[in-house]
Amino acid sequence: MSHQYGRVGVLYGGRSAERDVSLMSGKGVCEALRSKGVDAHLFDTGEQGLVELAQAGFDRVFIALHGRYGEDGTVQGALELLGVPYTGSGPLASSLAMDKIMTKKVWLQHGLPTPAFRVLHSRDDLAEAVASLGLPMILKPPHEGSTLGVTKVDTPEQLEPAFACAARFDTSVLAEQFIKGRELTVPILGKGAGARALPVIEIVAPGGNYDYEHKYISDDTRYLCPAPIEPGLTARLQRLAEEAYVALGCEGWGRADFMLDASGQPWLLEMNTSPGMTSHSLVPMGAQAEGMSYADLCVALLDAASCKVRSHSA
Repeated sequence: MSHQYGRVGVLYGGRSAERDVSLMSGKGVCEALRSKGVDAHLFDTGEQGLVELAQAGFDRVFIALHGRYGEDGTVQGALELLGVPYTGSGPLASSLAMDKIMTKKVWLQHGLPTPAFRVLHSRDDLAEAVASLGLPMILKPPHEGSTLGVTKVDTPEQLEPAFACAARFDTSVLAEQFIKGRELTVPILGKGAGARALPVIEIVAPGGNYDYEHKYISDDTRYLCPAPIEPGLTARLQRLAEEAYVALGCEGWGRADFMLDASGQPWLLEMNTSPGMTSHSLVPMGAQAEGMSYADLCVALLDAASCKVRSHSA
């Protein structure tokens, strides 16, 4: 048994709409760490509270939570208060990246390409969104992942049902310009100037519909790693991914999702700061393309675990 990392907690499950995915991620991570001799223990934040977390005696934790109360800075803040080192981004970067609206504002401030958008507070805002963005458009909840509540709207008749679908998850709805093209994703490891992009992955889903079913359940989606694109475009995507990651203050690991339009222009969609670690997941796939096994990736992420918020006197 390796004692290098002490007693390690793998936080999984949680209370978000992505709980089932997190259960799969956490189990995979825990098994991988144990295979490397790490004293790893599963801890379900959806069933156990902060008191139990404080009493668990973890020397560091691997965050395998997705969505709210896990990927959004809340757990990260609690771990800072407890003084327990953890994987991934800190409270601020986690919170920013979880909010797709704030993410886009930061990226636009840095001159990074992201589709045009409008924030909808009620159905009354739909007409203005159509006038400015046109159809088709995408409606999505700003604080969810795994394509939950996301609808492509092709006709005016689909607007209200799509709004209702997204509004089930959030108090506001993000309307986004639809980009027709190829779906690409770029995993990123590291921090600041040391952040580096892994190989670009192309996602080819049946009918172009990369929904929850095609992400986590079916085997119909194809993943092309490295993506079959020319080297110059690959380098551009990797550079954009790194810039988008650093702009939000991310660290540890992440994954930038893109659409590539017919003219070859990449558009940033979102940044994931606690990406999936399931059998279908893309960060392990990118790492594998560079010769890093799933277990080695888990250990490398755990090795970089730290508290991010420090006093000026620290």
